Amino acid sequence: MSLKTKIRSIGWSLLGLCCVVLLVAAMKTKNNKSCSNVVINIKGAQQHVFVDKADILNVLSKNNIRTGQILEDINLKSAEEQLEKNPWVKDAELYFDNHQSLHVEIEEREPIARVFTVDGNSFYIDSAGLRLPVNDNATARLIVFTSFPSDKKILSKPDSMVLNDVKQIAQHISADSFMNVQTAQVNITPQRSYEIIPVVGDQVIRLGDAENLDKKFAKLLAFYQQVWSRDFERYSVIDVQYDGQVVATRRGEGNITPDTAKAIHQLKKADAQLQAAMNDTTYSAPVVSAQSTSITHHTTVNEQKIKQVDKKAVDKKPKAVMKKKH
Repeated sequence: MSLKTKIRSIGWSLLGLCCVVLLVAAMKTKNNKSCSNVVINIKGAQQHVFVDKADILNVLSKNNIRTGQILEDINLKSAEEQLEKNPWVKDAELYFDNHQSLHVEIEEREPIARVFTVDGNSFYIDSAGLRLPVNDNATARLIVFTSFPSDKKILSKPDSMVLNDVKQIAQHISADSFMNVQTAQVNITPQRSYEIIPVVGDQVIRLGDAENLDKKFAKLLAFYQQVWSRDFERYSVIDVQYDGQVVATRRGEGNITPDTAKAIHQLKKADAQLQAAMNDTTYSAPVVSAQSTSITHHTTVNEQKIKQVDKKAVDKKPKAVMKKKH
């Protein structure tokens, strides 16, 4: 190795050493400085605030994090872990800027529904289906589900499936501007099917299971569009769980058995017979229940017409202010 190369190598080594010394000195100088300010930013939940700044400051104080505290004595990782123990905190990030200001970035979980159990207790769920505790200091105007079958922290497989159904139904209703204000609550039946209690109208809307929700809500909106201005209040039950039709029961008349295959077959047969003769897609057809000889009348909406529904026309209907009990 030539002398020139050696000198160059030694020079670079000394330069690197100087940089390390300066960096260590800068870090020591910074660590000897104190926290000048605490800035808290809560994001994630746009409408509901279940994480309070006072609670965050309390956690920081327990971790010896406050204005005036020496930076070297502050453990940011430990504080983040403590903050994330709050079930409403999805993520917590803490860092100092160049002015020794501590920034606390909190992402709050967004609830999508409130669920009441058969024993009268309640909890919230978020979009991931995570159960969240009720906060006495804050409430949210959300879709209410009643008669959830369990209060246990660890759910059985059937109860977990019900909770997943609740999440899916809540997300579908929340995404629909009309149904979001038209839904007062959703009841969970002992058969683990679902019934909507609307804000406007004294009907029960039977969804059945949580499958094919897009089609079921499309059929329901089609039915609303066709009967809203005519004889809407004459119906006590609107059933959208059957493929290709809406079955609406008039007040004072009997109900078909939902699981009766014969009744479903007769409804489809009546639809096929009358469809060619009627321009209007709504008609009354006698249906004989397999469990009884009594005749009931129901309204059926053909699914082929549902695809042509203009949802904007539905949105022009009068909107109701939703009031829920918590």
